[in-house]
Amino acid sequence: MEIQDLRIFLAVAEELHFGHAAERLHLAQPPVSRGVRRLEEELGARLFERTTRSVRLTAEGEALCGPAQDMLDAHRRAQLVVKAAGQGEVGLVRVAFAGASTHSMVGTLARQVRQDHPGIQFELHSQNFAMPALSKVLRGEMEIGFSRWDGAIPGLAARVLAHENLVVAVSASHRLAQRKTVRIEELAHEPFVSLPPYSGSVLIDRLRSLSHSAGFSADVVQIAPDTWTLLALVEAEVGCALTLTTVADNVNTPGVRYLRVTDHYEPIALRMAWREQGDTGAVATVLRLADRVLPTPTAG
Repeated sequence: MEIQDLRIFLAVAEELHFGHAAERLHLAQPPVSRGVRRLEEELGARLFERTTRSVRLTAEGEALCGPAQDMLDAHRRAQLVVKAAGQGEVGLVRVAFAGASTHSMVGTLARQVRQDHPGIQFELHSQNFAMPALSKVLRGEMEIGFSRWDGAIPGLAARVLAHENLVVAVSASHRLAQRKTVRIEELAHEPFVSLPPYSGSVLIDRLRSLSHSAGFSADVVQIAPDTWTLLALVEAEVGCALTLTTVADNVNTPGVRYLRVTDHYEPIALRMAWREQGDTGAVATVLRLADRVLPTPTAG
């Protein structure tokens, strides 16, 4: 059953005039007549009663109107879906994000995707730490990852979304709690709590390098499974913790104070990562959108 023949049938059914239907379809009248005949032969039924003065639908023709329109609608939807897929307007994009401070950025991007590209299914998957999130991107379990890490990772392309500063979280009762800044050497005899020591973990690496530069090795007395537990341990006076200004800005813990670290340290970058050669279709669309709503910060 040809789509064009269905269009011809519906035009004649609505106009009840072969000539008017031909004009509406921008066709000569013979192809319109042939289209109707092909349908009648295929279906084994007369669709129209024709006289020299009038055209009217038969019962079979009346019955065909609804299904014919459904088929044309389905055909149009198929065309739109295929076109949209080719332009990156539909598809699944899964995003792994690590760390409390990434929530607002991920939320901003998710809202914009829903607004501008409603055909893209945008799934968010929270991860506690950077390396597991990036491993899922590398394995193809996620299309995009938000996290912090040092150095290049083979197989991943990346872009910086933000530069972040280090702070030390201390309890409100700590001897330094009224201060605004701190040097790491002032914490030489303090117990620390920390996130797990994953390879490539930015905060663990910075704590080690800063304490070694200050002439001591940080005494980590307890490992926390996530940022919220880490800050709860700080509030409970178990130890102080090295964290980020964005955590201080996004996680409200009344019994914790944050002191800006004044030591020199390597810059900390929050990045968005995706598989090399993987920026096609819906992923490419989301990456282009992220360029606009989450631009790379300018130097300085």
